Amino acid sequence: MVYSAISIIFVPMNAQQIENIHWSENVIIADAEYIDRVAFDLIVNFERMLDRRIPPADLSRWTMDIALDGGLREGKHETQLVLLHDAKNTKLENFAPADYKNELNGKAFNDERLGEFIVNTIATDGKMSNKEEVMLDILQLILGHKEVQRIMVVPDADASDVWQTLRNTLDRGSEFIHETTLFAMQPMPGGRFAQQILGYSLMNAMGITQREIDEKMK
Repeated sequence: MVYSAISIIFVPMNAQQIENIHWSENVIIADAEYIDRVAFDLIVNFERMLDRRIPPADLSRWTMDIALDGGLREGKHETQLVLLHDAKNTKLENFAPADYKNELNGKAFNDERLGEFIVNTIATDGKMSNKEEVMLDILQLILGHKEVQRIMVVPDADASDVWQTLRNTLDRGSEFIHETTLFAMQPMPGGRFAQQILGYSLMNAMGITQREIDEKMK
């Protein structure tokens, strides 16, 4: 898939004031430490398999791939990426751009086919329970917003209680109709949401193709 050139612009928005955020029609909520950990594992494994250096995942490309996997189609859309991260961590280690404060929070990029993507970062106290609570608070909040049409969530799928909590929340439903997709590295217990495999979007964002893998495995 070929994407257009991306331009980074400043979008004034205080991501720490969750309730005051203007929510886009499409919202992606991701556990930053989890996607960073999965990205690291993929880099290590594919460098061994393909015998070449694997670059950090392109965050903008990954965000667009998640949106596409979540059902977004060509058009003038507005999509919001919310990255929840431990306060002690100032950046992603396996993505580019990576610095939460200086490169990501309050920034946006445009794609000529898919529209505008806005990035917000929210620091948590580093406890799993706190990050889970913040993710759940955001999810419950946007479920109550009619203007939010599509929701994509990338939780720490290695923590089964997080997945179960999100599933229970979505099973209770909402007065509004939302197209909701949860991402993990393997199929998980389902509910009132679609599922997608996280690894495919990360591989694409790292420039790893199925053709290259097939050629190497011959």
